[in-house]
Amino acid sequence: MNTWLSFLQGGVLQLGPWALVAVTLVLTHITIIAVTLYLHRCQAHRGLDLHPALSHFLRFWLWFTTGMVTKEWVAIHRKHHAKCEREGDPHSPAVFGLSQVFFRGAELYRDEAKNLETLKRYGHGTPDDWIERRLYSRHNLLGIVIMLVIDLVLFGVVGLTIWAIQMAWIPFWAAGVVNGLGHAWGYRNFACPDNSTNVVPWGLVIGGEELHNNHHAYGSSAKFSSKWYEIDLGWAYIRILQFLGLVSVRKVAPRLRLQSNGSPIESLGLDQLQGIIAHRYEVLARYSRMVRVTVTHELQSLKLPGGQGDRALLRRCRKWLMRDDALLAPVERDQMARALTLAPALSTLIQMRHDLMALWESSSASSEQLLVDLRAWCQRAQASGIDGLEQFAYRLRRYAL
Repeated sequence: MNTWLSFLQGGVLQLGPWALVAVTLVLTHITIIAVTLYLHRCQAHRGLDLHPALSHFLRFWLWFTTGMVTKEWVAIHRKHHAKCEREGDPHSPAVFGLSQVFFRGAELYRDEAKNLETLKRYGHGTPDDWIERRLYSRHNLLGIVIMLVIDLVLFGVVGLTIWAIQMAWIPFWAAGVVNGLGHAWGYRNFACPDNSTNVVPWGLVIGGEELHNNHHAYGSSAKFSSKWYEIDLGWAYIRILQFLGLVSVRKVAPRLRLQSNGSPIESLGLDQLQGIIAHRYEVLARYSRMVRVTVTHELQSLKLPGGQGDRALLRRCRKWLMRDDALLAPVERDQMARALTLAPALSTLIQMRHDLMALWESSSASSEQLLVDLRAWCQRAQASGIDGLEQFAYRLRRYAL
């Protein structure tokens, strides 16, 4: 009787409380690594290739601990990038609201997984071998049932708690924190056309997925960190596995290179043009900071007819000036239009931003025409009389590929 009671209480391993905590963290961390390396960076974005043995282990582990199907996860994630913050995005706070994505992110995932059109259009290139068809996809809940039995055998009754934490780990961190907070709260290195943010600069708990804005700027990059102080734990694992011959990196974000001096406008060439296009989201982020500084100067120098009310309007619009018009609510667009009439320099900056974006949004213009447009843009910036814009144009002429 005592033997059975001891088994029920502590299972085969009979671990102490702190050992149980450590085991739980290790098990859930392996799941995080499987998601970020296998599902996200390898399968969804093809930023790296995994050795077949490692790839299959991670696929098996996800079946074992989450019940997620590779094709479903990949298709939903790719659709998120394709339709980010717009109608059709499977889990955007801009569409569903932050509360619903944060607390019901897993339900939104399951709802989209039933959409056969999503799987057909965005799920291409994912595993379709015998074991995927006959086991992982067909019996996706079997793995987590086996995991429950193993947890109970190894850890006793407390194994049920460990299993529950394993089941909640990805829905909370990935579906809730990354898909929710990662589009609503944090900081941005890159002004990509969505609301993505870096939740924190240290990607430790979720294996680097915390650096969500960096990822949206360069979706196919296997490395998520960008600044010197940012830590992408997933990238550290990739480098170790690369040394062991288990990972091959295919793509990383281009490194920013600036020439020591800006090229004369008339001699701007393809190197500068390609450098600007390659780093376009960094260019826009820097432009945004320049606009905010200009707004501050305008607030100090302008004599506004509406007094404090107009100043409050300009301050309020400061955070909207560099956002895509499609991401603004109608009332925000109305207030923006009013603010631009108060400060003509801001109107110039917004128009110049649109013209700058045309350099990489044009799908039909030749390189020669884009070079002509770039030189014309820099000349207009130099003649604008806006100090920040003139300095920005000079820095732009230093970009290189």
